[in-house]
Amino acid sequence: MKKLVIFDLDGTLLNTIEDLGHASNYALEKLGFPTHNISSYPFYVGNGVTKLIERILPDDRRTKLDIERVRREFISYYDEHDHDYSTPYDGIKSLLVALQDKGVKLAVASNKYHRAVVRLVNHYFGEINWASVRGQEDLCPVKPDPSILFANLLDCPTPKADVLYVGDSGVDMETARRACVDSVGVTWGFRPAKELRENYATHIVDRPDDILDIVLNG
Repeated sequence: MKKLVIFDLDGTLLNTIEDLGHASNYALEKLGFPTHNISSYPFYVGNGVTKLIERILPDDRRTKLDIERVRREFISYYDEHDHDYSTPYDGIKSLLVALQDKGVKLAVASNKYHRAVVRLVNHYFGEINWASVRGQEDLCPVKPDPSILFANLLDCPTPKADVLYVGDSGVDMETARRACVDSVGVTWGFRPAKELRENYATHIVDRPDDILDIVLNG
């Protein structure tokens, strides 16, 4: 039985793509750059806000200055609109409650900037007693660097053999591999199952209930 389950946030616990897309398009439009269809954003997100902004800017405008200008507008808007459309995926809340009732510790590790992670986790999952909630902070490398998982383990010391990391992307699977913990790739998120397989997911699941079975029975 696993004793600690660490979850990615966007695409794993929450479907946040519309709010991310609208914040991105707001920032682009305000600064005179072309916008993108919301349907294109699942493949822009996943590596933190700075990388998101770099990907959505025109090729010839991906300068440090322009990235920072758009990033500031994005964060200003997203801080006010981060839960306009976002919602937990079906079955996630009941999964978290079931794990907590079984005595499993729960944590979050996200490439989203830290204060937004804390705000969203408290807003949507305030009934959960989280052992650790970590988002991206200045000077801390983004996933797939495993530093954020090590920070979770500092908050909640647990043998790696008893840890499971759950995410929806190849970045998440690579993060787990580098941290030497088992991984679960979920197919309901932003990236296809093929990406999860190619990045050596330990398990791939189609329903939140499948995670409970893995945690309890291996």
